[in-house]
Amino acid sequence: MTRRMFSQCRSMRLRSTRPGAAFPEMAETALPPEYQRILASVRAAGGPVMVRQVGEALGLDTGVRGKLEPLRGKLTKLADRSWLHKRPDGRFTVCP
Repeated sequence: MTRRMFSQCRSMRLRSTRPGAAFPEMAETALPPEYQRILASVRAAGGPVMVRQVGEALGLDTGVRGKLEPLRGKLTKLADRSWLHKRPDGRFTVCP
């Protein structure tokens, strides 16, 4: 992860005041189990991942687009709450 991405994730997490934003003192265990599994699979990838890769890691049928769209929404929700970083190319990485 580049320094710029690290500083962006860190500053978003520290400065975020919108309702529902993840704050540094919030533990990952406070997330629902499905979101914890998503975070774990992104972390296990060790780098930027596409939605399809996360779906494969979770055992979803990735051949059907309708199965990936709800997952994309959950990944985006985690990115909005500063648990993940969504890159401009659409891939996701874990914020430190």
